[in-house]
Amino acid sequence: MNHFMRILQGLSVLSCFGIGSLGGTALGEQGLLEIQRFDSVDAHQGVGVGPHRVYAIGSRSISAHDKLTGTLLKRWKAKLLGPFIHLDSGFVRSGKLYCAHSNFPFLPMTGSVEVFDAATLEWESRHEFKAPPGSCTWVVWHDDSWWACFAHYNGTGGEPTKDNSWTTLVRYSGDWVEENRWRFPKPVLDRFGSYSCSGGSWGPDGNLYCTGHDASEVYVLKIPDEGDRLELVRIVPLTCFGQGIAWDLEGGDEPKLYSIKRRSREVIVSSWQGQE
Repeated sequence: MNHFMRILQGLSVLSCFGIGSLGGTALGEQGLLEIQRFDSVDAHQGVGVGPHRVYAIGSRSISAHDKLTGTLLKRWKAKLLGPFIHLDSGFVRSGKLYCAHSNFPFLPMTGSVEVFDAATLEWESRHEFKAPPGSCTWVVWHDDSWWACFAHYNGTGGEPTKDNSWTTLVRYSGDWVEENRWRFPKPVLDRFGSYSCSGGSWGPDGNLYCTGHDASEVYVLKIPDEGDRLELVRIVPLTCFGQGIAWDLEGGDEPKLYSIKRRSREVIVSSWQGQE
């Protein structure tokens, strides 16, 4: 598909969603244009990106691919009997791959951050959340802090007395001391359906980009000046179906967003068509 046709595809998706304006802010001012995709058997839960590699993440496995060609370089798979139940999104920092992990769909909910060597994919350590406020679905480092999302669900894996409105974003210090927490706005919760926030990554415009479980769109959010509810800035179409995402802000002059299409087990790369 050529460049022009992909732009038309994005406009068509915008039309299907009926996306116009919200709170005086035009939606779709920034777009995401698909530029590459490649197969990965582990493109099932999320994706992480480093200086030279892309990491497709399954529930209990990880594939490392060459960033330029998509060639498979290494693969890690959890042992049959072990502590790994449900890995999710990944984040690369200082040679380490940090993966969110939970016991989904079991209760009570638990959460941890599993740390792997980004070069060898050898598991190294974990940070375990004590009494987490939900099921940990993604974790990233931004603005000298850790940010982690804890999901709640309306159906399978959810607590009987809570729905997805309890999904919570928590900011931690570098040594995992909680500093603040926020809930998600109702328009985004409604679009999550029975599910929750599956992916999150800070974008080139300083906003937080989040995805749900299966919708082909990204929710651009900002931290409010006051209050405990994230603010919805815009909704941007994306050629994926939810799950984990990862911005690559250090891969050259053009920021890229990595996502997955779990049905076909593909990693998708999109460029950011931002306004100057």
